[in-house]
Amino acid sequence: MNVLRQIILCAVALAAAVYIWATYVPSSAPYLAKLGIEVAQPEDNTAQRGRFQGGPAQVVTAQVSEQSLADRINAIGDGKALHSIAVRAKAVGLITELPILAGGYIEKGQVIARLEDEAETIAVEQARVRLEDAQAAAERIARLETTGAVTEVRLRETQLSLRNAELALRQAEYNLEQRKIEAPVSGYTGIIDIAVGDRVNAQDVLVTITDRSQILIDFRVPERVIGKIETGQPFTATPLGLRDVEMTGVISAVDTVVERTSRTMRVQGRLDNEADRLRAGMAFSVSLTFPGETLLSIAPLALQWSSSGPFVWVLRDGTVHRAELEIRQRNSDSILVESKVLKPGDEIVTEGVQTLREGAEVVLSEKAAAALRNGNGDRT
Repeated sequence: MNVLRQIILCAVALAAAVYIWATYVPSSAPYLAKLGIEVAQPEDNTAQRGRFQGGPAQVVTAQVSEQSLADRINAIGDGKALHSIAVRAKAVGLITELPILAGGYIEKGQVIARLEDEAETIAVEQARVRLEDAQAAAERIARLETTGAVTEVRLRETQLSLRNAELALRQAEYNLEQRKIEAPVSGYTGIIDIAVGDRVNAQDVLVTITDRSQILIDFRVPERVIGKIETGQPFTATPLGLRDVEMTGVISAVDTVVERTSRTMRVQGRLDNEADRLRAGMAFSVSLTFPGETLLSIAPLALQWSSSGPFVWVLRDGTVHRAELEIRQRNSDSILVESKVLKPGDEIVTEGVQTLREGAEVVLSEKAAAALRNGNGDRT
């Protein structure tokens, strides 16, 4: 008997809950219909007038707009200088002059270091003396040639001696020039590990010169955007060590091969570094945006859900109607959708959606009406 009483009490409580739900939650009708429960709708028009049958519901609306569907790519890239050259010694010798400072700026052609060059200077003087002697001999032979007193063999030997003397002078001057090391590009020097008096060998690194007027960033993009990316396209980059700095650069080079393991392609971008805040080797967060098709844009607060999917309440002639849609992209301040019902400029409800039902009459709330009178197009 106690069990029967408990069953009856549970049934009564369940029926009461269903009645309250159906009466005070208009959006429950589709769910109850799926359970086979038909909810009788009041005949008089006041049932269609909004919140708890107390007149038209007050709502806040926003306009449907258009926005391009954005395909955003985020990647981590490595920065390197526009030019970074390791300057090497051209010959063996002692350093006699080092007119640069570590971390300083040098111009192209400026002398970086000089090696001991006494022997090479003497060799140049000797070569010049030999050349002068060969030139004098050639002039004498040329005068005798007019008299016919010079054989062809003698004339040929004189010309050959003159040519050898010229080449010997060029070689001596070249050897002397090798004792002077000049900057191949303009830029900043790194840490210098040599000093005057050190002995260096050929191909020893003397200093590294870095041109960081621009920073090159290497990063990778997925293969699905290969047809969209091109040189000259802008991108944004944020140094991971300088989170408050956002910079804009352009794509300078695009590779031609997709890596098989990662299915990505190498891309190189270029950033101006006029403020000299960036350094080679820094890591960057790179962002690329590819605009796509134009879609409808709605306010996130307007989006509602039912058993059949997402929808919004659209306001037409003082009443609201359900407009089903398909979500294509969620952004922080908008949702891009497709809909056969909505069009740009439609008014959709963003506040006061809790008690709305199909065909219900609504009025703008005082806040929305005041914003409309003040010419503020954003009713939210």
